[in-house]
Amino acid sequence: MRTKASGFRLPAGGLALFVVLSVALGAQQANQRAEWNQPQKPFKVFGNTYWVGTKGLGAVLITSDRGHILIDGALPESVPQIRDHIRELGFKVEDVRLLLNSHVHYDHAGGLGELQRITGARAAASASSEKVLTSGESGRDDPQYGILPPIGRLQKVDVVREGEVVKVGSLLARPHMTPGHTPGGTTWTWKSCEGARCLDIVYADSVSPVSADGFKYASSPLLKGFEHTYTALETMRCDILLTPHPGFSRVFERLAAREKGSADAFIEPDACKKYVASARENLARRLADERAK
Repeated sequence: MRTKASGFRLPAGGLALFVVLSVALGAQQANQRAEWNQPQKPFKVFGNTYWVGTKGLGAVLITSDRGHILIDGALPESVPQIRDHIRELGFKVEDVRLLLNSHVHYDHAGGLGELQRITGARAAASASSEKVLTSGESGRDDPQYGILPPIGRLQKVDVVREGEVVKVGSLLARPHMTPGHTPGGTTWTWKSCEGARCLDIVYADSVSPVSADGFKYASSPLLKGFEHTYTALETMRCDILLTPHPGFSRVFERLAAREKGSADAFIEPDACKKYVASARENLARRLADERAK
């Protein structure tokens, strides 16, 4: 059988197999999205920092009397949860003045376009991420190029560079370029205070070497990117670690421990170092697999 689009001739039964595999992949993706999007009651992490994401995906709100910062927008279907979580905490969605992003994959940036529409907020991202956020499509330099769904476009995104502080009222957040998982991956840091006690909070980007078939980290510039990222994360002040996928920073285990009486369950100054140690092991296994193939 010859397809109309390409003229490629499938072997006997090939079309049926293609349809079956496509349906199976679609079902798998739908199940993953549903799992990530499970509801989660919003909560204060520390001071003016709040978790407003889902059970499986991060969205972090940093508040002030003169406007708020929101980091990550999860999936498009997560937007109603994020919106309602902000309201449930007693804040106005319209007071979100700035949207930030860890990396541009659909499960962390997919909701940002709609969130920009309903908040009217400006957005800021790394140079590489800005191109994806405004076009809706990841480039060929992304390890997962070819298997990523498009994302809703943002209207305007300001480019920020290493260490360049972004501000909303009294809020200050600092970007750290942490490539590897994507070319434009960004970790964000800020301080939150409760009375006279101020802590350094890190929303660390994903550091997992996940890719489409055929991509080789061993021959990619992102291998050096990971090394830069590891060093950056290991050396930054890190009282509280949060991550786009909460399991990587044990967000809900810490929440459960705090609810049982451990007031400082979220505080672990070595958390970033442990995060990197695990990442180094994962990358070593990935490189070994590439060599074996």
